[in-house]
Amino acid sequence: MSVHKDVTRRTFLETVVASAALAGGGPAFSQQAAPAQQAPRAKGPAVWLGMDQAELDAAYDQAKYAPNLSQITKRYASNSEAVRTRLGAPRRYAYGTTPIEALDVYPATRANAPINIFIHGGAWRGGRARDFGYPAELFVHAGAHFVVLDFINVVEANGSLMPMAEQVRRAVAWVYANARSFDGDPDRIFVSGHSSGAHLAGVVLTTDWGKEFKLPVDTVKGGLCCSGLFDLKAVRLSARSAYVKFTDEMEEALSSQRHLDKLNAPLIVAYGTLETPEFQRQSRDFAAAVKAAGKPVQLLVGEGYNHFEIPETLANPYGLLGRAVLQQMKL
Repeated sequence: MSVHKDVTRRTFLETVVASAALAGGGPAFSQQAAPAQQAPRAKGPAVWLGMDQAELDAAYDQAKYAPNLSQITKRYASNSEAVRTRLGAPRRYAYGTTPIEALDVYPATRANAPINIFIHGGAWRGGRARDFGYPAELFVHAGAHFVVLDFINVVEANGSLMPMAEQVRRAVAWVYANARSFDGDPDRIFVSGHSSGAHLAGVVLTTDWGKEFKLPVDTVKGGLCCSGLFDLKAVRLSARSAYVKFTDEMEEALSSQRHLDKLNAPLIVAYGTLETPEFQRQSRDFAAAVKAAGKPVQLLVGEGYNHFEIPETLANPYGLLGRAVLQQMKL
C-alpha cells in the first residue's frame, strides 16, 4: 500500500473521530450508555379486572393515552367556527328555564328533514355546544338538521349526574315537540354522543319515553355511541369518584347496559384502538350485551384513532362515523 493512500485513510478516520467528539458522541462508533431504568412500580391490590387502583385510574383518564388532547380539542373549536362561517350561525332555542338549558340547530335547507341530536363529551365536567358544531356540514349537506345540546356539568350539579341526564332527556323531548317549528321531522330523530356524551346518549336510548314523557316508545329512531361508558360500576371505583358523587341509585339508573329492555332503536357503537383499555372494553361489552338481547347493533373499531381523534370522523361523509350515521339515517 502506498504511503499516500495510508495517510489519506488515516486522515479520514481521524476526521470522523474528531467530528464525533465535537458532536458530543464520545469515541467514534461507540454506543451511548443506556439511561438508568426506573425501578418497576410495586403493584397494589387488584381493584377491577386485575388492575390496581393506579392502573384503573389511568384506564379512565384519556389524557394518559392521548398526548395530543389539547391540540385536538382546540381543533374542535376552530373547525366549528369555520363551519359557522360557511353555514351561518345556528338557531338557538331554550328547552328549559335555566340559561344552560339551550340547544343549537344547524338547519337543513329542505322541509321535514330528519334530525340528528349530538351530545358532547368532556368527562361530564366541561364542553359547550358551540365547540361541537364541526360535524354540522355533513348533516346539513346530506339534508338533515344537526342539533347540539348544552346542559349542566357535574361540578355545577354538586357531583350528581342525574341533572345532566334529566336535562338531556328533556332536550330530546323538546326537539320532538318542536321539530315542526324548524322544519324538522319529529318521526325521524336520531341521537349521537361521544365519551361522556355517549354515556348520556345511552341513557337517552334506554329511556322509557312512554312512561316518563308520554311520547312514543320509539321517539329516537337510531343512535351512535362513540367511546362511551355504559356500566358505571368500574367508573365508580376509579378516580372519577373524586368529582362524581356516585350512589347506588345513580349507578343503577344511569348504567344503560342494565336497561336494554327499553332500547327501541338500532345502535352503532364505536371506539378507537388507541383509547384506554377500559373505554375499549366498555364499548365491546355494551355491543355484545345489545346483541345478546336480540337487538340490532353495529360495532365499529377505528384502527389507529385515539379517544379525541375518532369523533372527528363524524364530520367526514367517508369517515368511519360519518358514513355509518348517514347510512343509519338513510341519507
